[in-house]
Amino acid sequence: MAVIGSFFPSKDGKGRHKTEVECGWQVLSHGGETYLQLSTYGSDQRKSEKKVSQTIQIDRARAKELVEILEQAFPDL
Repeated sequence: MAVIGSFFPSKDGKGRHKTEVECGWQVLSHGGETYLQLSTYGSDQRKSEKKVSQTIQIDRARAKELVEILEQAFPDL
């Protein structure tokens, strides 16, 4: 679980992951700041009941960066 501090281009990807998971989101406030929290949940094939696997939080500045990254990746949106 972490707050995203920065984004950078990465070349580590090896293609699409085989497993799909659900992602919950919520808007949080802390110290007068707003954060978008994204939480992924274990896959349906997981033996235990559904629980949060990973959580990231994005502040306003990172949200702006992420919008720019999304526009680059999907220019037809």
